[in-house]
Amino acid sequence: MDHDMNMSPPPPMAPMKKHYTSMTFFWGRKAEVLFSDWPGDHRGMYALALIVVFLLAAGTEMVTSHRVDRYTNGRSLAQTAVHTLRVGLMYLLMLAVMSFNGGIFIAACIGHAVGFLAFRSAIFSKQRDEPSCPEGTKYRDLPSMSC
Repeated sequence: MDHDMNMSPPPPMAPMKKHYTSMTFFWGRKAEVLFSDWPGDHRGMYALALIVVFLLAAGTEMVTSHRVDRYTNGRSLAQTAVHTLRVGLMYLLMLAVMSFNGGIFIAACIGHAVGFLAFRSAIFSKQRDEPSCPEGTKYRDLPSMSC
C-alpha cells in the first residue's frame, strides 16, 4: 500500500474577534448591546447605548399607559398592532439588559421610572376622580393592560 499522500498543514485560522459577553453583571463601557460590536469600546457609542436603552424603557411605559380601546373604537387590528409594538419594545429592552452591563441595567430602570412618572403616575395626569376601568372594576394604582 502506497501512502504518498501530500499531507499539507491545515490552513491558518482567522483571528477570532473578542466578544464582550458575560453571564454576570459587570461595570464598564466595553459591552455588546443588541448588535454585534455595538457599542464596543467607544465612549460616545456607549453613551448612545445608554440613551437608547433609557428611551426604550420610557417608550415602553408610554405605550403601556394608553388605553388602546379609547383610540381604536374596538378595532381589534389596531389593538393588535399596538400590543405588538409594546411587546416588541419590551423584548428589545430585555435583550439589552441581558448584556449584563450594569450601566445598561441602570439606564433601563431609570427609563422605566421616568416613563412611569411621566405617563402613568397621577402627578402629571388629570385627576383620577372617576375610575377609567369598566363598571364594576376597581381602579388600581398599577392598572393592568386590559383595564
